[in-house]
Amino acid sequence: MRIIDGKKTAAIIRQELKDQVAVLTARHGRAPGLAVILVGDNPASQVYVRNKERACADVGIISKGFRLPTDIPQEQLEDTIVFLNSDPAIDGILLQLPLPKGLDSQRCLDLIDPSKDVDGFHPVNMGRLALGLPCLRSCTPAGIMTLLDRHGIDVAGKKAVVIGRSNIVGKPLALMLLQKNATVTICHSRTKDIAEEVRTADIVLAAVGIPKFVTADMVKPGAVVIDVGINRTELGLVGDCDFAGLQDTASAMTPVPGGVGPMTIAQLLVNTLEAYVEHVG
Repeated sequence: MRIIDGKKTAAIIRQELKDQVAVLTARHGRAPGLAVILVGDNPASQVYVRNKERACADVGIISKGFRLPTDIPQEQLEDTIVFLNSDPAIDGILLQLPLPKGLDSQRCLDLIDPSKDVDGFHPVNMGRLALGLPCLRSCTPAGIMTLLDRHGIDVAGKKAVVIGRSNIVGKPLALMLLQKNATVTICHSRTKDIAEEVRTADIVLAAVGIPKFVTADMVKPGAVVIDVGINRTELGLVGDCDFAGLQDTASAMTPVPGGVGPMTIAQLLVNTLEAYVEHVG
């Protein structure tokens, strides 16, 4: 089985971005700017934000952190977003999810200027994605598509089964696969026989949030497996797919960690640079 190494691929992309950012910063007199809003003290969110800020520094993007208290009123959080929308030095706004209880995340996401929506969650960007129009794309699905492309995996004409229908991964990933001419099936909690659906797939993309959900008996020999899951267990981080069990079945597979995760952060940097280029003309 071939390992689809997202960590190595992301490192190559980050070096490419570093070179591009240096040239554009010299040309336009300012570096790209990313605002990162973190509300509360969720430990996992704090780790994710630190990783994103380090990645920005690595490629020359200026990241500005906004650490806000758990009990911040909805109106004050929205005011922060409105302020950042109007800041010409900010090209991207990232609102780290989930928000603490009592805060309406969708209202906040809807408020972000679509041209600064580097997470690709705004209804305008999701709608443009559905129509096949240029937009800022959701980071994890777009990172997966880049990973497939850079590893020479052509999805055109292939049967792709996406497990999970979230707005963050499943739905936008299905749209991106369709745009690349894959035949796409989405499985979810109400699908009658998920195993039977998955067995028909040339490419399995699992984003279900259940450790080792996809097993060898569910995957046809030679299929490509993309594991989006990150599950914390007593044995450490594991994916949604049984990595060890699939080694004799899958032709290629992403590991966890080191697969999709690094590509998500790399795509965030790509989106920030795209937004910057639009803003500076």
